[in-house]
Amino acid sequence: MKFRYLPMTEQDQKQMMDTIGIKELEELFQDIPKEIRYDGRLNIEEALDETKLVKEMTRLAETNINVKQYMSFLGAGVYEHYIPSVVNHMLLRSEFYTAYTPYQPEISQGELQAIFEFQTMISELTGMDIANSSMYDGPTALAEAAMMSAGQTKKKTILVSKTVHPESREVLKSNAKGQNLHVVEIDEKDGVTDVEDLSAKYNEDTACVIVQYPNFLGNLEDLAAIEKIAHQGKGLFVVSSNPLSLGVLKPPGEFGADVVVGDVQPFGIPTQLGGPHCGYFAVTKKLMRKVPGRLVGQTTDVNGKRGFVLTLQAREQHIRRDKATSNICSNQALNALGASIAMAAIGKRGVKDMATQNIQKAHYAKNKLKEKGVEIVYDQPFFNEFVVRLPKPIEEVNKELLNHKILGGFDLSRHYSDKENMMLIAVTELRTKEEIDEFASVLGGIK
Repeated sequence: MKFRYLPMTEQDQKQMMDTIGIKELEELFQDIPKEIRYDGRLNIEEALDETKLVKEMTRLAETNINVKQYMSFLGAGVYEHYIPSVVNHMLLRSEFYTAYTPYQPEISQGELQAIFEFQTMISELTGMDIANSSMYDGPTALAEAAMMSAGQTKKKTILVSKTVHPESREVLKSNAKGQNLHVVEIDEKDGVTDVEDLSAKYNEDTACVIVQYPNFLGNLEDLAAIEKIAHQGKGLFVVSSNPLSLGVLKPPGEFGADVVVGDVQPFGIPTQLGGPHCGYFAVTKKLMRKVPGRLVGQTTDVNGKRGFVLTLQAREQHIRRDKATSNICSNQALNALGASIAMAAIGKRGVKDMATQNIQKAHYAKNKLKEKGVEIVYDQPFFNEFVVRLPKPIEEVNKELLNHKILGGFDLSRHYSDKENMMLIAVTELRTKEEIDEFASVLGGIK
């Protein structure tokens, strides 16, 4: 074969050409005028055989900096957490790894039950009645929550805090533009949502209020105060939340949230260059028929045996488009399964212990940095991220940290014009006391 990675043989090609009645491949392009065809040779390298290609790809991969070789204090939405080894052992089983849409429940019981367990665990973590089978990622879930809110309330204004992840807000704005919705951002004050600004901007056209908990700056929002404003009219209260933090924090459902969304990346999904991820979407019972994506329900068959099926399917393939709640047509079943396996393996007490370690180690890091003379920007309760101000641009600081095999925090000036020289630092349960001490010593010594 001329091309190593194409399954077509020369005999296959000849048979196809004979069938359509051509002698040369060039005849396939005869309808394209010669003057606009490229008549040269593309400036690309020659194809490699398999052995050489594997060596070349390995060489390229080794030029990357990764969390196995460097200690990481980078979070901002993607976190390095403990992943039980059983996760990959289960995910790579062919029954799950090759599974697609479970339209035929009689042959998809394993996948359907796995999704059902995911929904159950998300509902328990968030304090909500119902969760769907997953979304593409956290930002997609947040945008879908806003679209659903607008459809439910028949209102056009989306109020979103500036302490919500900047990339999530961009996804929201893109979705809102297509739906002719108006996105209004609420100011941040002292690292949390400015409740007074929220109250001033809330009006009778408000479809929902969106906040993040813990927020993008790491701090805990006053959900009780925000809920009162969100529900003073007919608007819905949407909370984006790190699911691991809910192992110790009071869940949004207990604060009266109508919708809780987020990304389950902290459970069983590695950092892997930013994706793929897996979003979750949980609601109160009154909104269950408006949930985008899929729901898996439990039932019994004709013999009374427990079984699982797709239920309440209000997706655009199944009903008239003008009645559809969303154009989301799929989910992240494999990553949702990974998250389910991780949560099951870690266990209820383990999730609490893991979340507690995040809090304790992050606060230890904050205190060590303070001892080394690093300025802590906010005096707010936080989970596993906090903000510091440094004497020089964060881009320069992170280059210096790389010399010590440290992945520094996130440069907030990339998204906030008023946060020059500010770094968002994440500390997870994987960071040791020795690593935190070294990080504090190096960062404190940068002038």
